[in-house]
Amino acid sequence: MAITAAMPTAKERHRTRRKRANTLPALKLSKLPPSNIDLRNPLEAVLLCTDCKTWVLITGMYSKVQKLVPHHTGQADVDAALHCRSSNRRIEWDMTIPEWRQALTDAIKEASSRTATTVLPKAFSPQTDRTLRARAERTPAARVADWDAVLPRVAAADKNRRAVPAGDVPAEGPEVPLEPLHPKHPAR
Repeated sequence: MAITAAMPTAKERHRTRRKRANTLPALKLSKLPPSNIDLRNPLEAVLLCTDCKTWVLITGMYSKVQKLVPHHTGQADVDAALHCRSSNRRIEWDMTIPEWRQALTDAIKEASSRTATTVLPKAFSPQTDRTLRARAERTPAARVADWDAVLPRVAAADKNRRAVPAGDVPAEGPEVPLEPLHPKHPAR
């Protein structure tokens, strides 16, 4: 097909995004904790912004310079829309994806080794230790014998509780009125 003057030609395309990068020094992936980077899908790489602590996409995966996506510091529709100071910040890829995976695996192993796997019992006081040991050494027959030894004292305490004191007035304290009191209110 021959090109004629009547055929439309495509306009020269211009990039709509800014090429200007942030003036802060570039973020090196090797300096960040591996848990703050997600390279499972390299074309949609994400990392935790060091300033506002939000997960941000990395743009320009096909270009020479990779940068953080411009983003706000607060939550959408909640906080004021203020640009994060790390928006458009350059990223230096000084580690490969297999190196990142290895660093992430090492970090997970280190973190799991720090967490306690068994709960250690709290230390006992010497008195509690003696009591628990004595309780463990006792047999059921010894428990019955101890209870039989205590029963007469329990019966005596119950008998003393049921006893009514002599007379109708307490031994100490003011006299208790036997008839109901009806105080008279002043006239209104």
